[in-house]
Amino acid sequence: MATTPYPFVAGSVLTASELNSTFNVPVNNQTANYVLVASDGGKRVVMDNAGSTTITVNTGLFSAGDSVWIHNIGAGTCTITAGTATVTTSGSLALTQWGGGSLYFTSASAAIFFPAGGISYGVATGGSSSSITDGGIAYTLLTFSTDGNLVVSKAGLFDCLVVGGGGGGGNQFNLNAYSGGGGAGAVTLSTVYLAAATYAIDIGAGGALGANGLPSRLDTAFTTLTATGGGLGGGHDGTTGIQAQSRGNGGGGPGSPIATNRTGAVGAQGYNGGNGTSTTGQAGGGGGGAGGNGGNGSGTAGGAGGTGYTATSFVGGSTTEIAGGGGGGGASGGTGTFGGGSRGASGTANTGGGGGGNSATGSNNSGAGGSGVVYVRFKS
Repeated sequence: MATTPYPFVAGSVLTASELNSTFNVPVNNQTANYVLVASDGGKRVVMDNAGSTTITVNTGLFSAGDSVWIHNIGAGTCTITAGTATVTTSGSLALTQWGGGSLYFTSASAAIFFPAGGISYGVATGGSSSSITDGGIAYTLLTFSTDGNLVVSKAGLFDCLVVGGGGGGGNQFNLNAYSGGGGAGAVTLSTVYLAAATYAIDIGAGGALGANGLPSRLDTAFTTLTATGGGLGGGHDGTTGIQAQSRGNGGGGPGSPIATNRTGAVGAQGYNGGNGTSTTGQAGGGGGGAGGNGGNGSGTAGGAGGTGYTATSFVGGSTTEIAGGGGGGGASGGTGTFGGGSRGASGTANTGGGGGGNSATGSNNSGAGGSGVVYVRFKS
């Protein structure tokens, strides 16, 4: 098929075959770093290189309303780079293989890049790798149960599920009362674009008895990928009540005659802890979970830990329940689910579950919170 003699020159006469091919936009094939020239206006610039390349955009070559199509068919990432011109985009200027879009000029010195067909998933290694299927789509799942590095070899989108460490059950030195259960670690779920680089993964430790859980995060640069640790359960130091703490999901309030101290904490990224009671036996409230508030203590029965988050679909079908609140302290009750510890028990490791409150008056055996976890997946 004939190639359209674009750009057209005044006085030119086009043949029938040339007129029929006016929908075939001319192609400028490149295999190395390239700087756009004025004649690229209205054309397709196609990069094909197994390594990293750049296409540079300078000012004074195009006018407002001009456009250049850019495609990358090579295995290496091709990055559209602002030279003397300004280039903005709502997506990414780093084009992985089969990526592309339209570079539209709003003036001679400014352009906007509109990605075509969205941004594809990237490729990475790190943690424990497995192959999963979710909704009929094949993914590679990377599970980080301890600190490590996510090494992105191909830029693109990644689904990230981050769980903070659970809070510990409350300290209890009042021989006639019970402590509150620890709040679960917060859960954040998002799909983000990551450039090819190495990203530090921090797994938050569960809080010890009477301590808050620590946050889990995927690199400090991404605030949306930080899950706060759970709040500690309220307790009693022998003189005054110890208020439950907020953090990700709130800790349960202690059994305490001090009304302001037996209130469960408000979850900063999730749900609230249940309230303790000042009745006989003074049972504690359950810690908040990622899926619901902790239950209130009642008489000598501790409140149930708040329900957590079901991650079964995200991890490919195996039952995975995380971030449940710890059960409140009491002579009975105080159950925990989704990784949260029941009264006197610790939260499950790598679930972000809260620790349960103490199980008997005169004891200080509240459980510790479970450590957090980070899941990263991408389409295979």
